[in-house]
Amino acid sequence: MHFNTAVRRLRVIAEDCQKTGPLLDGGDGLLAVYAFGPVLDHPGQDLEAANIVLVMGMSADELPWGVEPPKCSALARLLRLDKSPVLWRWRPAEWPVANHEIRGPMPIWSREDGVRTAALDALAERRAERFRLPDPDDDALAEQSARELQTSLAHLRAVRDRYWDDLDWQRSHRRDGRYPEDHLWQAVDGYLDLLDRSASTRSQI
Repeated sequence: MHFNTAVRRLRVIAEDCQKTGPLLDGGDGLLAVYAFGPVLDHPGQDLEAANIVLVMGMSADELPWGVEPPKCSALARLLRLDKSPVLWRWRPAEWPVANHEIRGPMPIWSREDGVRTAALDALAERRAERFRLPDPDDDALAEQSARELQTSLAHLRAVRDRYWDDLDWQRSHRRDGRYPEDHLWQAVDGYLDLLDRSASTRSQI
């Protein structure tokens, strides 16, 4: 995908968030959207997809790393994220947006400020660096990763415990082309990703 196409796609996503704002209200709804990854790190270069992170007013227990609850899947479809070359991640509002994968994110929409036109215009002109959030220092990142690892493990255990016998959980996680095994896979994958990050940090120390 050409860089300019990626920037246009990000602008469309931000505008769609603004148009559907009344449907996204609520304490646990969408609060903000950020761009991150190659579109910011290598402006002007072609890329496979545009990366975004969606911040939800959900608790960290509901939204651990790598997991997409049914409510979030519905929102992704509403925003037509599955219809374009976009890779998306979810973050709970109580945690920092940035982590071991999301580095220097740039806001493109928020419930309070709407479409971040100045940031998107700067990105189109390949000068968006001043709109990016600073990365946490190594100590803060390690501490956050440890917290997320604990939350992710608790979520994985909960999914494991409910996977076979909890019929209500199975029904609520079987919709729109997703099945309980998809949610089990996400729980495993998110936990192992954080575990690998933790092991890498310990080896560096």
